Formats: sequence, C-alpha cells, structure tokens
Amino acid sequence: MDTMRDRFAPVVTRLLDEDPRLAVVLAEIGVDGFAEARRRHPDRVVNVGIREQLLVGAGAGLALTGMRPVVHTFASFLVERPFEQLKLDLGHQDAGAVLVSAAASFDWPAGGYTHMAPGDVALLDTLDGWTVHVPGHPDEAEALLRHAVAAGDDKVYVRLSVQANAAGRPVDGQRFLPVREGRSGVVVAVGPMLDAVLAATEGLDVTVLYATTVRPFDTDALRRATRSAGTDVVLVEPYLAGTSTAAAGDALSDVPHRVLGLGVNRRELRRYGRLEEHVAAHGLDAGSLRERIGGFLAPVAG
Repeated sequence: MDTMRDRFAPVVTRLLDEDPRLAVVLAEIGVDGFAEARRRHPDRVVNVGIREQLLVGAGAGLALTGMRPVVHTFASFLVERPFEQLKLDLGHQDAGAVLVSAAASFDWPAGGYTHMAPGDVALLDTLDGWTVHVPGHPDEAEALLRHAVAAGDDKVYVRLSVQANAAGRPVDGQRFLPVREGRSGVVVAVGPMLDAVLAATEGLDVTVLYATTVRPFDTDALRRATRSAGTDVVLVEPYLAGTSTAAAGDALSDVPHRVLGLGVNRRELRRYGRLEEHVAAHGLDAGSLRERIGGFLAPVAG
C-alpha cells in the first residue's frame, strides 16, 4: 500500500492543473515530488529553501493576493518552528492556507526529537479558526486534501502519517463515523488509531467512533453516541495524550461524565528505535490499549 504522503504530490499536482488559484510552497522537503508540477506551473510552485518561517510567511502573502496556498514540510518545521507566523501572518491577518505535514508524532525515529511533533494539534488548538484533518488511510488523505483545498479561504491543517489503517472509510471532512455500537462506553479513535482500537475493544460492549476531522470537534456525534452507550468516553489520539479531552468535556458539560485521553506521552524517548517500539512505549498498541480502556470502563462494563 502506498503512503499518505505518496498521494500528496500527485493529488496536489492534479489540483494545480484544475485550479488557477492554487499554489504550492515548499521548504526543500518534498521538492522532488513536484518536479513536473514546477515545470508546468513555475509561478505557482515555490521552494523557499530551508527557511520555515519564510515558508509560512510566503504562503500567507500568496493568500492575501487571492491565491489558495498549500504549504508543506515535516510537522515539527510546519507548526512548531514557525508558530509565530501561523499566529500572526495567517491568524492575525485572517489569511487562509492549507498546511500539509509529514512525519507526524514519531514517524521517522531516526530523525530524532527535532523531527517529532506530538504536540502539533495541541499547539494549533491555542489559535482560533483552524480545521484539523487526521486521515487514517491514503484514500482518506486524498479525499481530505481535496476537501481542504476546496474549503474557500479557511485555515486547514492536514496531518499525514506513515501509520495507517488497513482500509479506508468514507470521510466527509466534518463528522465522526460510527464504526461499532455498544452500551458500556464510547471510544473515539482518531485517524491511524482505528485498527488498534478495534482490535483492543474486540468483545467489549462499547461504541467506537472514528474521527478523521478533529477540529471542529463533532460534538453532536459524541452526544448521540453517549445516549445509548453512557457518558464514559475514551479518546485515542496519535498525538499528545489529552489533546481533545477539553473538547469532549465541553460536549458533555451538561451531564455527568468521565473522559480518559490516551495518546503520546509527554516523556521524551531518547533512543531512536523503530516506529513500532515508539507505538508500544506510548501504550498505543492494541494490547496496551485493551488494558487501559478495559480498566477505565471496568466499573461500568462490569
């Protein structure tokens, strides 16, 4: 199976052919994938070099002229390093762009901590007006990329990962998708976490919701699920643990509830290791998730 990032350049190249407003801004990362697009549209494929603050600033400048910029690099260089530019050049100026990241939380362990960004979604959460897509399969990444580009002049973040579920599901860029129904709790699986969550909850009487668009948070879907499954909620996210617990708490603010946030721990793992070892170390493999989810829901599940 190809990866989400394998889909990125071909999809956006086709969109460049279709939409004269579209522009791509790169900072060396991913340049080779846009070689043909740059030949056909030299004025709309821009490589600023290893200058991530300029990357976002140039995207914002294009947006202010009426263009729809797609801005791409690794997550740590796209959200963390140029955060001031996200806050001011895009947010303060009310300029829209599509940010497309790669490497996710720890997709490339050999790159070390400089190339990891488990706090990217939490950091964007401090800003107003961002839509955040977290696809769990290359097919979903393609659909959400198209959705993001077509989203007027909105500020959209598309978080690509090499981690993926075995099969894609129909996603609309808005709502959580019910995958399994139960009566003893709700588990929200975000993006690439779905397969592990389904394996972890096999045989448990729980509802599973699949989330590929996490901001805005689908309050209505969570509330509907809790009417039959109860108000104990577990969030399983492929980034910083607890990123969406406040959003879930707000959704259920008028009823007694409990929320458990599972995800990447704050503790830094200082050995490169392999991707699978990082998943296990953060307790995001199916066995660890079953133990943690089962323990949290045990008083209800009996």
